[in-house]
Amino acid sequence: MTFNCSCKYNLDDGKKVTPRRDVPNYPKYTLSQETIEALKKPTFDVWHWEHNEMLSCLEFMYHDLGLVKELNMNPITLKRWLLAIQENYRNNPFHNFRHCFCVSQMMYGMIHLCNLKEKLTLTDLVILMTTAVCHDLDHPGYNNTYQINARTELAVRYNDISPLENHHCAVAFQIISLPECNIFANVNPDTFKNIRQAIITLILATDMARHGEILECFKQKVKNFDFSNEEHVICLKKVLVKCCDISNEVRPTEVAEPWVDCLLEEYFMQSDREKSEGLPVAPFMDRDKVTKPTAQIGFIKFVLIPMFETVMELFPQIEEIMVQPLRDSRDHYEELKLLEDAMTEVKPMSLINQHLLTEIQHIMETLVRQ
Repeated sequence: MTFNCSCKYNLDDGKKVTPRRDVPNYPKYTLSQETIEALKKPTFDVWHWEHNEMLSCLEFMYHDLGLVKELNMNPITLKRWLLAIQENYRNNPFHNFRHCFCVSQMMYGMIHLCNLKEKLTLTDLVILMTTAVCHDLDHPGYNNTYQINARTELAVRYNDISPLENHHCAVAFQIISLPECNIFANVNPDTFKNIRQAIITLILATDMARHGEILECFKQKVKNFDFSNEEHVICLKKVLVKCCDISNEVRPTEVAEPWVDCLLEEYFMQSDREKSEGLPVAPFMDRDKVTKPTAQIGFIKFVLIPMFETVMELFPQIEEIMVQPLRDSRDHYEELKLLEDAMTEVKPMSLINQHLLTEIQHIMETLVRQ
């Protein structure tokens, strides 16, 4: 039996994104100096911004990094492209436009923090920023495991090989293929071909099934990293995109923790659907088995910290502002887990105590009657 994936963007039906052909009418916000400085830091609070404001922030980043000038982008086309991007993120609990903005803002922050403008080309920075913006386009809210097990249209189309990531790439370049949204219209064909291939490579690298392979590749190069070696730089760009994609726990607790709730909500929606369809359910997605601490501890300890500490070997300046918050977050969730375990032990004890009290009361009543 084949289950259909309710993908909003079906590449087989001949439909394309139809962006507004007039000048996008989202208000032009003048960012305060305070906001401009905050945008460069992982501490930026992503929850206080409407979609229009996030669009303006993204537009500012492209101008501020010199990407608009470098690629001779039409500023109105940039606006239309960003609007089309926003319209093609779904209202999932987690994989939505705000997540896209988070990842893009973290990438912008890392470019500043790691001084990447001095180490990479502006074309590399365009590739990194555009990958961040496009990396989860039209995400349906159900992961690759679901797509493959349910034999959805996406899994069939992409032969079970990173179906979601392949779809994000396809939607990204369907949007860019529209003249009104082609931010690369003024680059020569060879440059565009290279940019396109690089973005595809980086979006495909966000498939967590490839995490070990990509991190190992970077570990082998980091000790003798050479910014003039193309292979080294490609490997670095993959790791930077991966870092930004899963960077929520780098942020302050009050910014990071709501994302855990969003992710668990999306997980529970998937596991409920898997149960109803008789498909395998991952324990970390099962609402009957997972809690916030159990969801986060292993991920922070065995995925996030090792990856960010490896990047820290190349960019020691990220320790205080990115790696230390991860260690603090790990400690926070381990403390919560201890409290959780203690509460689990207290409940049976209270039941035992209640039982003992009942027994004592029964014995006393018997003695009084005698």
